[in-house]
Amino acid sequence: MSAIEVQALFKSFGPIKAVDGLDFSIKAGSTTALLGGNGAGKTTTLSMLLGLLLPTSGSITVLGEDMVRHRYRVLPRMNFSSPYVDLPHRLSVRQNLKVYGGLYGVERLADRIAELTAELELGEFIDRPAGKLSAGQKTRVALAKALLNKPDLLLLDEPTASLDPDTADWVRGWFHSYQRATGATIVLASHNMTEVERMCDHVLMMKQGRIVDQGSPADLIARFGRASMEEVFLDIARDRRRGEER
Repeated sequence: MSAIEVQALFKSFGPIKAVDGLDFSIKAGSTTALLGGNGAGKTTTLSMLLGLLLPTSGSITVLGEDMVRHRYRVLPRMNFSSPYVDLPHRLSVRQNLKVYGGLYGVERLADRIAELTAELELGEFIDRPAGKLSAGQKTRVALAKALLNKPDLLLLDEPTASLDPDTADWVRGWFHSYQRATGATIVLASHNMTEVERMCDHVLMMKQGRIVDQGSPADLIARFGRASMEEVFLDIARDRRRGEER
C-alpha cells in the first residue's frame, strides 16, 4: 500500500523548471529519503507534497487523497519539521504549541501538550519565549510541534542540521520510536548521508528536477561500487560512472 503516489509531476516558475516530470511511489510505513544537491528540486517537491504549492501539471495522491482537489481532507493527518522555519519568537513554547494545535484541530490539546512536554523534556522552558531557546531546545520544540496531531505522514527537511552529534542522535531516535509505535510514513530531505543510511528504507536521488536513480541505501552503494551513501551522492552530483576515480 502506498502513502504517496506522484505521476508526471511538473512545477515551473516562469521559464525555470524546478520539477521536471517526477514519477514515484512511497510505501506506507516506510522512511524514504529525497536527496539531491542545492537546486535539485527537493524543497519544491516537499512543498507540493504538503499542499503549499500547486503543481503546474501532474498528480499527487497522499494518504488516498488528491492533493490538488482535496488537500484539506488530508492535511490534518500530516505534519512537517524543519530547523529553517522559526516559530514566532515572542510567543512562549506553550503558546506556540497551542496555536499550532488549534490549526490542526487537536482534541484535548492541553493534555497532548502536557504529554509531549513530559516525553520531550520541555518542562524547563515550556513558558519561555521561543526566541530565547538554544538550538537543541528549538529542535525539541520543533519535534513537539511536528508530533502534535500524531501525523500519519511526517515530512522532514534537514531535521538535524546544525545539531551536535548527541542531540542529532536523540532526534533520530525519537523519529524511529514514533514510527515504530504508530506505523507513520516519513519522507526525509537531508544532506547527512550517515543519517540517510541509518534511517531510510528507500532513497530517491534528484538532479535538475528529475529522479536520476533510486533504491535502498545498500542497493545504491553496491550498484555504484562505493563504501557509503556520501560517495554515491558525490558520484551522482558529479556525473561519475562506476569505477571512475574520485
